[in-house]
Amino acid sequence: MATSYIKDDEGGTFIPASQRPDGTWRKPRRVKDGYVPQEEVPLYESLGKQFQKNKLSYPVGMSAEYVAAHKAKVEAEQRRSTIPGMVIVNETKNKKKKKNKSKNVNSITENLANVTISEASVDQFQAVSSKSTSKLETVTKATKLPAVSSYRQDGNSILSESMKRLKNLRKKIREIESLESKIKNGDIKNPEKEVLDKISRKKDILDDIKFLESNQ
Repeated sequence: MATSYIKDDEGGTFIPASQRPDGTWRKPRRVKDGYVPQEEVPLYESLGKQFQKNKLSYPVGMSAEYVAAHKAKVEAEQRRSTIPGMVIVNETKNKKKKKNKSKNVNSITENLANVTISEASVDQFQAVSSKSTSKLETVTKATKLPAVSSYRQDGNSILSESMKRLKNLRKKIREIESLESKIKNGDIKNPEKEVLDKISRKKDILDDIKFLESNQ
């Protein structure tokens, strides 16, 4: 049953007085603007349940928007790291080229046997080959660095989100334990439904803390 609210002449919002099961009455309670009734608060879902639900789409603690943004970022980095002028050939064309090369191996071998190479030609070939290899290694290193940096940043981001989540859950446990202590000492004699609901989530929150700690 939804909770009804009343407003006074000054525009303040109150939860009207209500009778408890034992016959006593609760006093009217003033609530702030934007207050969300307990029955309208989304049901708490533990990280274990979230993991089972989303394990095929994205890791626990990460939103779908974050995963999509990261994927787009990585793809953009890969496009920028492509060597200028490089032509990407599909696998079918590669297979055809390999077949053609294997067919021409014998003829190429025969032609090479009839070629005479001077010492000067060998020196020139080695010099050009050395320069080309050096340039290729430089370009390869340059293309790999952005991707490595991107993955490191992503790892730090995931760890930061996990630490924030763990800190928030520990804070909730301290609040629940404080409420339990007040009820036990008699400071809170007739706890409200909101308080009891909050205490009932203690086990799920503890399970989430253990889950996050085991994955650090």
